[in-house]
Amino acid sequence: MSDKTFAGSCLCGSVKYEITGEVVRFSHCHCQRCRKATGTGHASNILISSITSLAWTSGESLLVRYKVPEANRFYNCFCAKCGSPMPREVKELDVVLVPAGSIDDELLDLPQQHIFWDSRAQWSCPAGGLPVYSEYPK
Repeated sequence: MSDKTFAGSCLCGSVKYEITGEVVRFSHCHCQRCRKATGTGHASNILISSITSLAWTSGESLLVRYKVPEANRFYNCFCAKCGSPMPREVKELDVVLVPAGSIDDELLDLPQQHIFWDSRAQWSCPAGGLPVYSEYPK
């Protein structure tokens, strides 16, 4: 995929960002951590290459990060005012994980897959014809 530029913000509009980079993948993640972090059946996340591609344009001081103690890389990043999930850097992989719902622009790319399908909540949405993976795809 080619480089894309997105603008995004939180629910209250206090935190705003811009990001430019290659879309590595767009997934619905059904792992328990993503379900807990979003309060939904899955998180819709876009992985963008290069952590240097993320620029906070306002409200960066309002970001709160919660690191799951037993996780290697998982942490949640959200607005302290409204609780909206915000992009988070994954330095070990040199990517930014962007919650698709935080993007203000119209998304032209559609999700490519469901990941951590085996741990999905039974009441969650069906696969809808997308490939499913037990963990991260190779």
